[in-house]
Amino acid sequence: MTQKKNYQFLVNADDFGRHVLINRAVAECVERGCLRSATLMPGGRAFDDAVEVARAHPALGVGIHFTLVNGFPVCPPKDIPSLVTEDGVFYDNHMQFVKRFLAGRICMEDVRRELAAQAEKMKRTGLALTHVDSHQHMHVLPGIFSAVLDAAAALHLDAVRIPRTPLFSGSFGGLGQLVGRLGLFTLAEIAGREAARRGFRTPDHFAGIVAGEAVDEPCFRSIVERLKPGATEVMMHPGTDTAVLQKACLWDHDFEAERNAIISPSIAALLKDKRVEIIHFRDLE
Repeated sequence: MTQKKNYQFLVNADDFGRHVLINRAVAECVERGCLRSATLMPGGRAFDDAVEVARAHPALGVGIHFTLVNGFPVCPPKDIPSLVTEDGVFYDNHMQFVKRFLAGRICMEDVRRELAAQAEKMKRTGLALTHVDSHQHMHVLPGIFSAVLDAAAALHLDAVRIPRTPLFSGSFGGLGQLVGRLGLFTLAEIAGREAARRGFRTPDHFAGIVAGEAVDEPCFRSIVERLKPGATEVMMHPGTDTAVLQKACLWDHDFEAERNAIISPSIAALLKDKRVEIIHFRDLE
């Protein structure tokens, strides 16, 4: 007798709390679409607004989007000098951080202090938190991943993203992009083994384009059509006004395309036809 295949679909909105227009999209995607998970940036400028959105949408599972790059710290900058620029903000992107990390210029005590402060800020919201991940996937770096799991465990959280990114998803950007994706995939594999050893739950599969391209409706449909048995996390960055958000976030990303994909009636029909279960991280086995 053939065993029934079970498909679980976990769509996560990253950067929750970064901008009010991202928060508005998260609310709409819960109300009208298949979004049931979002990760909140502790240092986001629209943090308080995001907390109110989360409280008004109990179906939304909220995790911590730990941030060590391209954002604002929770700790006073003087307490984490190796993590911030002269302006008291995080370095702008993952490449700057990784170069400093490999050169031994990142102090792990600073990392742990900032992660603890971010976790404590999230705890004070009173939200029933579900999991952890990070901005630009910095949590999978060796050593930092252990610190992230420690910060999660201190809040009794036992679920974490493992970004095993597909090597050839989206448009192919050449050898440099392939090397970058291979590096992330390798780090994710190592992190996944540590997470398993420590009893953390993770989705079985990961989807979403990591180079900044949008998961538009055709791409989203392709992900659904090719679902594998088990739980698949799809990383998304929805927003309600691409022009405003591109300027505010300094990122050439189509936020509206991802929002439109999540609320698409045809996608909803496809998920129903395939009998896909829509979940958030607390539902993971």
